[in-house]
Amino acid sequence: MNLTIQQIVPEDVALMEALLATFGEAFDEVETYRGNRPSANYLQQLLKSGYFIAIAALKEGEVVGGLTAYELKKFEQERSEIYIYDLAVAAAHRREGIATALIQKLKEVAAACGAYAIFVQADIGDDPAIELYTKLGDRKDVLHFDIAVDRGNDNA
Repeated sequence: MNLTIQQIVPEDVALMEALLATFGEAFDEVETYRGNRPSANYLQQLLKSGYFIAIAALKEGEVVGGLTAYELKKFEQERSEIYIYDLAVAAAHRREGIATALIQKLKEVAAACGAYAIFVQADIGDDPAIELYTKLGDRKDVLHFDIAVDRGNDNA
């Protein structure tokens, strides 16, 4: 398998844009990931931020998968943890070890920044994701809540 796993750097916005397209197709949410795409400047600043991590899997120069994650600085101790926000592999390239290779690369990035843990959530019913994460880590059953943001009255 001719696979390259690489962290996306601020100078490689085109690679980040290709990752967005891959996420849209893999998650069947093309409009979410391509409909209101951030500007190149926004993506470059995000990649420079120090808290955002993007890793791409490439075969013959084509993005076939990737992940995004955030480093969360803790307050109770001088340490951080990494939260995997998105991880996807194009349908034609699944079951090839790409997701595991992406997480392995993230483990290297996490170690380099001094993180003590990586965590991720998976939706009930997403059996492939649950199988992958069970293979790589310890499962914790938790509840997840989305809390709406009150944007207030713009006319005030």
